[in-house]
Amino acid sequence: MRTVFLHGLGQTAKDWDEAIKRASGLEADCPEIFSLTKGDMTYSQILKGLERRYADTAESFRICGISLGAMLALDYAIRHGNKVDSLILIGVQYKSPGLLIDFQNILFRCMPQAAFEGIGLSKKDVIKLTTSMRTLDFSADLKKIVCPVDIVCGEKDTANLKAAKKLSGLLGQAKLHIIPGAGHEVNKCAPEAIAKILS
Repeated sequence: MRTVFLHGLGQTAKDWDEAIKRASGLEADCPEIFSLTKGDMTYSQILKGLERRYADTAESFRICGISLGAMLALDYAIRHGNKVDSLILIGVQYKSPGLLIDFQNILFRCMPQAAFEGIGLSKKDVIKLTTSMRTLDFSADLKKIVCPVDIVCGEKDTANLKAAKKLSGLLGQAKLHIIPGAGHEVNKCAPEAIAKILS
């Protein structure tokens, strides 16, 4: 079965390399999610690109996403549950923290353009993307998710730990994994933990 890996904001597809390498016999697909859009760099355009990419896929697949990628995975599973075999959601929010996004955008505006070059987005695009996510709320549609779900959060990821615990309670079939000593980017700081869940 294929596993689709969706990276987060500030990451690229290569940030899954270590986890994939440690999980044996994995059929992996790692799109650069910011290349999926054909229009503005907004959440809805990235989601549409993801839907186009897998529109003709006959067999169901597993989605493993972190942060922005986890929100996309959750949203995709709500809309296309028949295509999703299972979910691994890392550092996920099921309802956008508007105040946190506003604070992030203030920080982004103060950062130099060079700080964004590693992810292939301009500062303007990053701000446009995060602003487009400000009102996302999947609360009312969580009941549509019937596949198995693993929710993963780093022990030190204080911004997402509360949401991870709450989401695991809202999804009766979900298993919660708190990774000791890990921060937000679990795929980078604890790839072995992700590989174990994948296996």
